[in-house]
Amino acid sequence: MTHNDTKLNNVLLDPQTGCAKCVLDLDTVMPGLSAYDFGDGVRFGASSAAEDEKDLDQVWLKLDMYQAFLEGYLDACGHALTPKEIEVLPLGAKIITAELAMRFLKDYLDGDVYFEIDYPTQNLDRRCASRAAAARRLRACGRASRAPAPARAGSRSRA
Repeated sequence: MTHNDTKLNNVLLDPQTGCAKCVLDLDTVMPGLSAYDFGDGVRFGASSAAEDEKDLDQVWLKLDMYQAFLEGYLDACGHALTPKEIEVLPLGAKIITAELAMRFLKDYLDGDVYFEIDYPTQNLDRRCASRAAAARRLRACGRASRAPAPARAGSRSRA
């Protein structure tokens, strides 16, 4: 089972300890691939910019955040994953980012009926930022077929 909307604002945190109490937004839970949950967490948590960033030069992957997420994910879930599942985790970030770019565009064309918006072209901006991020990650796909080695803190990738 996968959550399919893996991001921090879908976790209820204890106000005293900061520890996770439960997972929220369960309408997307279904059988799925661990790479998609991993990829959506990376898409949300290791991006350099807001989801609707208009300056596409500001959209890149924070490698230190990616590495921290990867290490935490493998520490918590790695024992339950096959070697192939671990190998394709980086691909999940590329696929889910490209998929969301298409979904943002579809929602914009449909009149913004699914994703909540704060301004009229927000889904179009989200689509452009997601597409830029996905394209950069897809170009890097051939360079790393396995989960990457630890990155230097503070480093970044336009991949």
